[in-house]
Parts: sequence; C-alpha cells; structure tokens
Amino acid sequence: MRITVLSGGVGGANFLKGLLAAVGPEDEVTVIGNTADDIWLFGLRVCPDLDTVMYTLGGGIDPERKWGRTDETWNAKEELTAYGVDKTWFGLGDRDLATHLIRTQMWHDGVGLAAITERLCDRWQPGVRLLPMTEDQVETHIGIDGADGIDTIHFQEYWIRLGARVPVREVTFTGAGEATAGPGVVEAILSADRVILPPSNPIVSIGAILSVAPVATALRTTSAPVVGVSPIIGGAAVRGMADQLLTGLGIEISAAGVARHHGARTSGGVLDGWLVDGADAGELSAIETAGIAAKAVPLYMTDDATTAQLARDTLALADSLAAGR
Repeated sequence: MRITVLSGGVGGANFLKGLLAAVGPEDEVTVIGNTADDIWLFGLRVCPDLDTVMYTLGGGIDPERKWGRTDETWNAKEELTAYGVDKTWFGLGDRDLATHLIRTQMWHDGVGLAAITERLCDRWQPGVRLLPMTEDQVETHIGIDGADGIDTIHFQEYWIRLGARVPVREVTFTGAGEATAGPGVVEAILSADRVILPPSNPIVSIGAILSVAPVATALRTTSAPVVGVSPIIGGAAVRGMADQLLTGLGIEISAAGVARHHGARTSGGVLDGWLVDGADAGELSAIETAGIAAKAVPLYMTDDATTAQLARDTLALADSLAAGR
C-alpha cells in the first residue's frame, strides 16, 4: 500500500512513528513536509519541520524537548550571545549545526531542497521518503498588533521569541502564490492508496502545505481517501499554539471547527474522514453533517502502543471509506 502523509513537526513526526509500527514491510510511506517554517539564521538554511521528522524517525531527536538533537550542547549559541548578535533566541545546538551547514553548502552549490533532504536522510534512514512541499521559498508570517497597525513577523519569531503570547491578527504564506510543488509531491498524492493528515497544526503546518496550489489541487482530486486526525481534544490544542492561531482567525477551537475549516472534499475541501477523541464524541454528528465521515477513538499519543493504535485506527477509517466507493 502507498501511504502519503502531509506533516508538520512534532505532532506529525510522533504520528509517523506509530504509522511505521502499524504498517508492513511491503507498504511505502511518503511524507510531504512543511517548509514554510524554514528560516535563514546566521547564514544557514534551517528547516525545522523536515529535521524534526528526520531526527524523530531516525532516532536522533531529543526525547524530552521533541525537537533538536539528543545529547545536545549549546556552546555556539552561547558564543553568539556573547557577541551580541541578533536572533540568538532561536536555539541552534552544536550537533544540529552540522545538518544546517551541509544543507546550506549544498544549497549554495545549486542543489535543490528535495535532493538535499534525500542526502541528509541517507544518514538517518527514517524509513519514509521525505519530500519538501516545495523547493521555492515560502514563509509563514504572523500579523500582530504594532504601534501603527499590524506588524508582520516570521512565524519562528512569533513562536519562539514571543512565545505565542500575543494575539494573532493574520497569517500569510509569503511566496506561496508563485510556488510550485516540490519534486515528487503531486505524484505522491495522486498515486497514493491512502492520504493522511496527522494531528499537525491546521494553520501553520497543514495550512502552509496546502497554500501551495498544486498540492491542494492534488489533495482534492486524488482517488485515495483522505483522512485527518484532530489536533484539538476537549476544546484545546494538544500541543503548540493552534489555540492562538484559530482564535485570531475566527475559527472555532474544537475538533468539529477544524474539520469544517478543512472542509469536505465533496464540497471543495480536503477531507473525506476525520478522527476525534472520545472526549469530543458529541461533535461527530456536526462533522458528518458537514459531509465528512467521523469516528471517535483515543487520540492521545502517550506511548508507542497508543501511537501505533491511533495509526491503525486512521488506516481503518481510510480503508472503510475506500471499500465504500
């Protein structure tokens, strides 16, 4: 079976661990990773979500932070701070720097991001084919209150420097209008037997990937069933700043609210099915009224066993939708 997953960072990477445990050796998993979080720092090209997926599946992620390298040290960051340079709020660890140095060197040599990512994955052997959503530079920008109206800042500055503590007024994906899908991305969606949207942020992860028009079009037209997993449980985000983003954009913070935001494929949206937690079982009828098949299952990925079961439940819903066609 060919399974294609659209993934952001931590939530998507954790789900992918469970998916790899749930599928067989004959199954092929392709991951389309968000690159709108990418940023230039100290002359280096940093791709946080691609690296989080690669490190998590390759056994190199810090198990407590869920980002960056395990056994990390911070000497370079401390030296940069001592020099008084800007952007030291972004934590580049010493071991992590090697990844960014190799990526940036290849970038300046004219190598595309897809080939760079493949080269980096040669070391980590993540067990999936990891594809950047685009090789064009697309950036997520957040609008916040400024002295004379709305100030626009890079997503990383909002999330890390400001700690997502200020209200969101708008979200834009700079460069998305002109961006093309990365090599192999459209084909991975159109040729898939199953497509999954894991519990990644619906705005700055899944939304960022879908801001690239050819990717969104492929998702709407693929013959594969598209099933998503709610990142909202009991009216709150499981992790990250989805609450702040949804509030700022006027989207209801609920499993049903995010499902309606994505929309049913029968009505021009991107979903055929949607999993919610048992705590949100009361929202199933509202989701189904929106034209999306829905089921309540345990969504908390508390350990390897529950994460693998969530992946199996996701595939089971996709299987039932495929059988009903």
